[in-house]
Amino acid sequence: MKKSFPLSKVYGLLEPGPVVMVTTAREGRANIMTMSWQTMMEFEPPTLGCVISNRSHTFGILKSTRECVINIPTVELAAKVVACGNTSGQHLDKFGVFGLTPMPASLVAAPLIGECYANLECRVIDARMVAKYNFFILEVLKAWIDTSRKAPRTIHHLGRGAFMVAGRTINLPSKMK
Repeated sequence: MKKSFPLSKVYGLLEPGPVVMVTTAREGRANIMTMSWQTMMEFEPPTLGCVISNRSHTFGILKSTRECVINIPTVELAAKVVACGNTSGQHLDKFGVFGLTPMPASLVAAPLIGECYANLECRVIDARMVAKYNFFILEVLKAWIDTSRKAPRTIHHLGRGAFMVAGRTINLPSKMK
Protein backbone atom coordinates (compact mmCIF):
# COMPACT_ATOMS: atom_id res chain seq x y z
CA MET A 1 0.00 0.00 0.00
CA LYS A 2 1.26 3.49 -0.83
CA LYS A 3 0.93 6.51 1.44
CA SER A 4 1.79 10.16 1.12
CA PHE A 5 5.48 10.97 1.65
CA PRO A 6 6.73 14.30 3.08
CA LEU A 7 8.21 16.56 0.41
CA SER A 8 10.98 17.55 2.84
CA LYS A 9 12.29 13.97 2.67
CA VAL A 10 12.32 13.54 -1.14
CA TYR A 11 16.04 14.42 -1.18
CA GLY A 12 16.82 11.12 0.55
CA LEU A 13 15.06 9.18 -2.22
CA LEU A 14 16.90 10.84 -5.10
CA GLU A 15 20.35 11.52 -3.65
CA PRO A 16 22.41 11.32 -6.83
CA GLY A 17 25.93 10.42 -5.82
CA PRO A 18 28.63 10.28 -3.19
CA VAL A 19 29.27 13.01 -0.70
CA VAL A 20 32.25 14.99 -1.95
CA MET A 21 34.56 17.65 -0.60
CA VAL A 22 34.90 20.73 -2.78
CA THR A 23 38.17 22.63 -2.46
CA THR A 24 38.59 26.18 -3.65
CA ALA A 25 41.35 28.74 -3.26
CA ARG A 26 41.59 32.51 -3.46
CA GLU A 27 44.50 34.80 -2.62
CA GLY A 28 46.59 31.85 -1.44
CA ARG A 29 44.00 30.60 1.06
CA ALA A 30 42.36 27.20 0.49
CA ASN A 31 38.92 26.13 1.67
CA ILE A 32 37.00 22.86 1.90
CA MET A 33 33.23 22.45 1.67
CA THR A 34 31.27 19.23 1.96
CA MET A 35 28.72 18.81 -0.81
CA SER A 36 26.16 16.10 -1.42
CA TRP A 37 24.37 17.31 -4.50
CA GLN A 38 26.11 16.93 -7.81
CA THR A 39 25.16 15.16 -10.98
CA MET A 40 26.91 13.98 -14.13
CA MET A 41 25.68 15.86 -17.18
CA GLU A 42 27.92 14.63 -20.00
CA PHE A 43 30.57 11.93 -20.38
CA GLU A 44 33.24 13.42 -22.69
CA PRO A 45 34.40 15.86 -21.76
CA PRO A 46 33.12 14.98 -18.29
CA THR A 47 30.67 17.68 -17.25
CA LEU A 48 28.82 17.88 -13.96
CA GLY A 49 26.36 20.17 -12.29
CA CYS A 50 26.32 21.08 -8.63
CA VAL A 51 24.36 23.23 -6.24
CA ILE A 52 26.35 25.35 -3.78
CA SER A 53 24.37 27.56 -1.43
CA ASN A 54 24.89 31.27 -1.86
CA ARG A 55 25.15 31.43 1.94
CA SER A 56 28.35 29.35 1.94
CA HIS A 57 31.89 30.72 1.93
CA THR A 58 32.68 28.47 -1.06
CA PHE A 59 29.97 30.07 -3.22
CA GLY A 60 31.75 33.43 -3.41
CA ILE A 61 35.13 31.86 -4.04
CA LEU A 62 33.86 29.58 -6.82
CA LYS A 63 31.87 32.40 -8.40
CA SER A 64 34.95 34.64 -8.56
CA THR A 65 37.71 32.11 -9.38
CA ARG A 66 35.56 29.78 -11.53
CA GLU A 67 37.60 26.72 -10.51
CA CYS A 68 37.60 24.02 -7.85
CA VAL A 69 38.50 20.42 -7.11
CA ILE A 70 35.85 17.80 -6.42
CA ASN A 71 37.47 15.39 -3.95
CA ILE A 72 35.83 12.00 -3.42
CA PRO A 73 36.34 10.62 0.10
CA THR A 74 35.66 7.10 1.35
CA VAL A 75 33.91 5.95 4.51
CA GLU A 76 37.18 6.12 6.48
CA LEU A 77 36.98 9.93 6.24
CA ALA A 78 33.27 10.16 7.16
CA ALA A 79 33.79 11.97 10.49
CA LYS A 80 36.06 14.57 8.85
CA VAL A 81 33.65 14.97 5.93
CA VAL A 82 30.77 15.74 8.29
CA ALA A 83 32.93 18.01 10.46
CA CYS A 84 33.97 20.03 7.39
CA GLY A 85 30.33 20.29 6.42
CA ASN A 86 29.34 21.58 9.84
CA THR A 87 31.85 24.45 9.90
CA SER A 88 32.60 27.50 7.79
CA GLY A 89 36.01 28.04 6.27
CA GLN A 90 35.61 31.80 6.32
CA HIS A 91 37.79 32.11 9.45
CA LEU A 92 38.99 28.51 9.83
CA ASP A 93 41.75 26.54 8.12
CA LYS A 94 39.88 23.28 7.61
CA PHE A 95 42.96 21.48 6.28
CA GLY A 96 44.82 22.20 9.53
CA VAL A 97 41.90 21.74 11.93
CA PHE A 98 40.75 18.43 10.45
CA GLY A 99 44.18 17.01 9.62
CA LEU A 100 43.77 16.85 5.86
CA THR A 101 46.64 17.14 3.38
CA PRO A 102 46.51 19.78 0.62
CA MET A 103 48.27 18.64 -2.54
CA PRO A 104 48.93 20.84 -5.57
CA ALA A 105 46.61 20.43 -8.53
CA SER A 106 48.04 20.62 -12.03
CA LEU A 107 45.49 22.87 -13.77
CA VAL A 108 43.68 24.85 -11.05
CA ALA A 109 44.75 26.82 -7.97
CA ALA A 110 42.54 24.83 -5.58
CA PRO A 111 44.33 21.92 -3.88
CA LEU A 112 43.57 18.22 -4.00
CA ILE A 113 42.82 16.53 -0.68
CA GLY A 114 45.52 13.85 -0.36
CA GLU A 115 43.42 11.48 1.75
CA CYS A 116 40.60 11.31 -0.80
CA TYR A 117 40.27 8.34 -3.15
CA ALA A 118 39.77 10.48 -6.26
CA ASN A 119 40.12 14.15 -7.20
CA LEU A 120 38.63 16.05 -10.14
CA GLU A 121 40.12 19.38 -11.17
CA CYS A 122 37.26 21.48 -12.53
CA ARG A 123 36.42 24.84 -14.02
CA VAL A 124 33.05 26.54 -14.24
CA ILE A 125 31.91 26.48 -17.86
CA ASP A 126 28.38 27.78 -17.35
CA ALA A 127 27.12 30.05 -14.59
CA ARG A 128 23.81 31.11 -16.15
CA MET A 129 21.77 29.27 -13.49
CA VAL A 130 23.83 30.46 -10.51
CA ALA A 131 21.82 33.61 -9.78
CA LYS A 132 18.48 31.81 -9.73
CA TYR A 133 19.33 28.26 -8.58
CA ASN A 134 22.93 28.35 -7.21
CA PHE A 135 23.64 25.76 -9.93
CA PHE A 136 27.16 25.66 -11.37
CA ILE A 137 28.11 23.60 -14.41
CA LEU A 138 31.68 22.31 -14.25
CA GLU A 139 33.98 20.64 -16.73
CA VAL A 140 36.46 18.13 -15.37
CA LEU A 141 39.90 19.13 -16.69
CA LYS A 142 42.02 16.49 -14.95
CA ALA A 143 41.14 13.42 -12.87
CA TRP A 144 43.29 11.68 -10.25
CA ILE A 145 42.71 8.33 -8.57
CA ASP A 146 44.54 6.36 -5.88
CA THR A 147 45.08 3.02 -7.62
CA SER A 148 46.21 1.35 -4.39
CA ARG A 149 42.67 1.60 -2.98
CA LYS A 150 40.69 -1.46 -3.98
CA ALA A 151 36.87 -1.34 -3.78
CA PRO A 152 36.59 2.12 -2.18
CA ARG A 153 33.37 2.62 -0.21
CA THR A 154 31.89 6.08 -0.66
CA ILE A 155 29.29 7.69 1.59
CA HIS A 156 25.91 8.96 0.41
CA HIS A 157 23.82 11.51 2.27
CA LEU A 158 20.18 10.59 2.85
CA GLY A 159 19.30 13.78 4.74
CA ARG A 160 19.17 14.91 8.36
CA GLY A 161 22.43 13.27 9.41
CA ALA A 162 21.71 9.86 7.85
CA PHE A 163 24.24 8.33 5.46
CA MET A 164 24.44 5.15 3.42
CA VAL A 165 27.76 3.49 2.64
CA ALA A 166 28.29 2.08 -0.84
CA GLY A 167 28.64 -1.65 -0.61
CA ARG A 168 28.35 -4.71 -2.79
CA THR A 169 28.75 -4.20 -6.52
CA ILE A 170 26.69 -6.22 -9.00
CA ASN A 171 27.29 -6.52 -12.73
CA LEU A 172 24.38 -6.74 -15.14
CA PRO A 173 24.37 -6.98 -18.95
CA SER A 174 24.69 -3.56 -20.59
CA LYS A 175 25.20 -2.26 -24.10
CA MET A 176 27.04 0.76 -22.62
CA LYS A 177 30.84 0.41 -22.58
